[in-house]
Formats: sequence, structure tokens, C-alpha cells
Amino acid sequence: MHIQLLGLNKIPLLKHDDDLSELILESAQIQDITIENGDILVIAETAISKIEGNFIDLKSIIPSQKAEDLALKTGKDPQLVEAILDQSNEIVKVGHDFIVCETRHGFVCANAGIDESNVSEGMATPMPTNPDASAKSIKEKITEKTGKEIAVIISDTQGRPFRDGAVGVAVGVSGIKAIWDRKGEIDLYGRKLQTTKIAVADELAASASLIMGQADEGIPVVIVRGYNSFELLKEDSKERSNGIKSLIRPKKFDAFR
Repeated sequence: MHIQLLGLNKIPLLKHDDDLSELILESAQIQDITIENGDILVIAETAISKIEGNFIDLKSIIPSQKAEDLALKTGKDPQLVEAILDQSNEIVKVGHDFIVCETRHGFVCANAGIDESNVSEGMATPMPTNPDASAKSIKEKITEKTGKEIAVIISDTQGRPFRDGAVGVAVGVSGIKAIWDRKGEIDLYGRKLQTTKIAVADELAASASLIMGQADEGIPVVIVRGYNSFELLKEDSKERSNGIKSLIRPKKFDAFR
């Protein structure tokens, strides 16, 4: 078994109202890549925010006193801190240079997922408003244009508790279940699995992140090809997954809050 990671590097710098599905297909054609059944397209969340016009003009923000206080604690710009507060349901933890928040979507991550990289000076991109809907829209457009059955994952790069460094994670999905519950399956020694769940969408996002990069790579979309569990996990008309929400642990079961 093997998978391929195919980075699309012919997509131009994105702007509001660009047709990303069309740009994906054009880039694939230039690179002599044909979309196939079972392909999983992993798309950087910054790309989605750009085409949806989801920008924050930090220069226009007037910080609150709470933002000013948090800026002193973290060394962050007060205008950025105010944007973080605006995008958050809850402040979970404040560190020397970070603010861990629960975003409006329910994700717990640093700085509400606001990204200042790969955008113009003084601007920032928050997470897409509805990443599942964004993934579904692109999936349906590409399927309509190609006739191929695919899945789309919207990815972000986030840190992790107790481990240094950032990894790719899924923040939106369509066409594939985000989590694989393998409870009841048999292991190599004939025992039934009791609690095993696999965060499939996160693992695929992390693999794509190796190609996508974080600096000037210019690869906002990666095709994951050859994942042999796609058929098992794909959504169909009879059974829909709960999208990205299936990966979010309810607060009452969160041992760290």
C-alpha cells in the first residue's frame, strides 16, 4: 500500500471571488495531473479565507482595555489581540507569547487561528466562517466539472499541548468522514478493539502539510492519492458524517479545561 502527495504549485496568488475549483483544475492540467476517483484535496484555510474575502484589517481596529492588558502580558500587538478576542468564544490560557482560545467554531488553538502570514502588510486572515460548507462547495464544483468522486479537506497548522512544533490539522471536511471509529474490530491477536478512533482527516491534513509548507512554497492545495480507505469512509446520500464537529471533543470531556 502507498499514497501519493501531489502539490499543486501553479495556482496564482489568490484574491476575493477567485474560482478556486477552476484554478485547481487549471494547475493540475499544467502539471499534467488528472483528477481521479478517490482523490482527496487538502486545501490551506488561508486560501479559503482569501477567496471568500474573509480578511481582517488590523489597522482599523481600536483595541479594548482587555486587549491592551493581554497585549502587555503576551507582547502581541493590541489590535491583533482585539481581533483574537473577536474571533473567540473563550480564552483558555494566556502564555508569554500566545493566547489559546476556543474559536467560534469550537476549535481550541492558539490566537483563534488568525494568520498574519501570506497576506498583505497590516492584514490577517481568520479561519473560514464555515469550513465544512467551503469544502462542500469546492468538492461539488470539481465533481461537476470532472465527473470524479473526490473529498475535500480544509487544513490549518496548529500547535499541540505538551509537544513543540506545529502540524497540519483538518478544520473542514466534505466527502469523507473526519473520524474512523474502529471499535469492535479485531486486532492481530484476536482481541476486539474497545475505544480506538482514528482522526483520519487530521492525519491526511498532516501528511499534506509536509508538501504544502509554511513559508514561500506557494502550494495551497495538495492532492492525496491512493488512500485505500476512501471507499469505506466516503459520505453518501444515505449516511452523512457530522463534518468537522465529529473531531471536536465536548468541553465536558476535556481533561485540560
